[in-house]
Amino acid sequence: MEFKDFGTDFKNRHFTGDIIVGCMRWYLKYPISYRNLQEMMEERGISVDDTTIYRWVQKYAPEFHKRIKWYSQGYDGSWRVDETYIKVKGKWKYLYRAIDKYGKTIDFILMHKRNTDSAKRFLRKSY
Repeated sequence: MEFKDFGTDFKNRHFTGDIIVGCMRWYLKYPISYRNLQEMMEERGISVDDTTIYRWVQKYAPEFHKRIKWYSQGYDGSWRVDETYIKVKGKWKYLYRAIDKYGKTIDFILMHKRNTDSAKRFLRKSY
């Protein structure tokens, strides 16, 4: 995950995205308290309160989880395609899902029409 991915997420913040992402990474990766993290930042010349770090974690942790979820999957390369016809908001749609051997959805696409070219593009992207 790169800092530039969060560029617009830190608009109108007192601290830059690099500082916020750095604190978030340390807090989420290692068993560290907010006060210890505050001391670590002060050693680096950045004065940030432990309550501020707590607020960052509350605000940005769900977004971190969402963005790294794909990379943390235990995907071993064995997968299958499931095609079904479902009703969404009263209209019938085609649902294609790439499923691993444990039944976990790797990726999916929902289409209005059954289209071979779109399904092949989906398969290439999923692989």
